[in-house]
Amino acid sequence: MNVRFGVILAIILVAAACRFIPHLPNFTPLGGIALFGAAYFGKRYWAFIVPLAAMFLSDIVLNNIVYRFGVEQLSAIPMFSSFTWLYSGALFTYAAMLLIVVLGMWTLKKVRVTNVLFSALGASVIFFLVSNFGTWASGLVGYPHTFSGLITCYVAGLPFLQNIVAGDLVYTAALFGAFELIQYKFPAIKLQRAI
Repeated sequence: MNVRFGVILAIILVAAACRFIPHLPNFTPLGGIALFGAAYFGKRYWAFIVPLAAMFLSDIVLNNIVYRFGVEQLSAIPMFSSFTWLYSGALFTYAAMLLIVVLGMWTLKKVRVTNVLFSALGASVIFFLVSNFGTWASGLVGYPHTFSGLITCYVAGLPFLQNIVAGDLVYTAALFGAFELIQYKFPAIKLQRAI
């Protein structure tokens, strides 16, 4: 295995595991993972596959263990009576991830602090717009399927926007910073061709 690829993969998996740590609503590593994969995987398909797979695997654990039984009950998990592959609204969340990867491919051709900051803020906007559109379109929350209902849904989501932005900024900085530090400590990784 290519060492550079392995390091990028490991950073993404560790970030995805951070979803299991108690956190504020929407303060997650998802935007950072999508941008990080877009910036550093040499082959574009890995930039889509790995972040989505990391999100899917962590969703499986969250939906079938953590959210179902709670963190305090993890030591005594009974056999599952049903299994959740995708939660309501998951397709919109995954669509947002795909769009964030595309944003990263476009804005992070050169990894610079300003590009990373712009991309993290862009990721927050994409996630906010797509996920709230999904909430409105699903009809599960009861917003009328009118333009006014859509705007009401976006306004109701505004309190969560600050957590989305904070999560994207913190995790994006952590992922990119960790990889830059690793490349500094082990220059051979920086010189190795990405796959």
